[in-house]
Amino acid sequence: MATFPISRYSLSIAFLVFSFVTQAASLELSFSLKKFDKHQNFSSEIALLGDAQIVDGDSSVMITRPSVSSAGRLIYKKPIRFIGGDRRKPSMSFSTNFSFSISPENGDGLAFVVLPTGFPSNSFDGSSFGLTPGLKKRGTRVLAIEFDTFMDTKVGDPNGNHIGIDVGTLVSTKVKNVSSINLVLKSGKKLYSWIDYDAETKNLEVRLSDSGDVKPSAPLLCYGIDLSGMWKEEDVFVGMSSSSGNSSQTTIVYSWSFNLRSTIPSWLHSQPVDPRVIAKPGKLPLIHKRSSCVLRILAGLLFGTGCGALTAFIVMFVWTIYANKRSPSVVPVEFPVEPVEFAYEKIKVAVVEPTKDGNK
Repeated sequence: MATFPISRYSLSIAFLVFSFVTQAASLELSFSLKKFDKHQNFSSEIALLGDAQIVDGDSSVMITRPSVSSAGRLIYKKPIRFIGGDRRKPSMSFSTNFSFSISPENGDGLAFVVLPTGFPSNSFDGSSFGLTPGLKKRGTRVLAIEFDTFMDTKVGDPNGNHIGIDVGTLVSTKVKNVSSINLVLKSGKKLYSWIDYDAETKNLEVRLSDSGDVKPSAPLLCYGIDLSGMWKEEDVFVGMSSSSGNSSQTTIVYSWSFNLRSTIPSWLHSQPVDPRVIAKPGKLPLIHKRSSCVLRILAGLLFGTGCGALTAFIVMFVWTIYANKRSPSVVPVEFPVEPVEFAYEKIKVAVVEPTKDGNK
């Protein structure tokens, strides 16, 4: 009679685990843009806004043109969610890396942005990475990692060569001088950046290098933030934004890869939070969206099935021990009875009666 509820409960647990893993797998997203070919479903995945345009034979995107007050944005069209806040819903981590260059003029530089769906996509100004109009409307819901090449005292910039993390405002919550690693953002040379967010530790890390061969082991900038609490189940878009300010600074993006993944379990991640990317300079690893998605779904199915079976085994094992302890009758241990032989002898006993005078 006890096996029926055990089976029912174990199946329920297995179903919950399976649903959780399946949902996490369906939310994951990966893409890799090693070139920007508008003739290969480019328009269905990428939006070029403002002055952004494809240049150099489809090999790169120029976000700002060589003119005063130019501004543009490169956005991936498919929205993502960081969710979280509920044990039944996975929190999502992400890793992105891209290569870019900024010309020597005194423009604003480049910003990697995470924007809510209500952010005005076609509203730009020629300064502040082209984000000012949107920040006035949806400021508290905007995240930007700025590669700033202009010292704007109005927002407390320390210099014209720093990386900053902006949350809902252009006043950076944390900054780091790029000169500390002997790099110059507006050198016109190709630079490589890695941005990683871990939903489990709620930590955002930014790395920068002038070589794409190896990802730096130590981050240039770290910041604690809960993105799932910031956006909850709201859809957001990821991309890059730039503006030239009062100069003719140009900003070019050569490649861009992005990976959104669930935090459980770690072996399901298609890419670790802190990978060491080994490739030729200027080339990033190609991630095949369809194959990786299928593999993650299959892994999720196997994981859910395994968890369900393990849970059922543990429940049944514990129930068996508990039931045995409560058993009212105890069966004694029986030992086999074997015949035993005994030896015996006849003993003669002589009794001597005493005489009357006491002598024998």
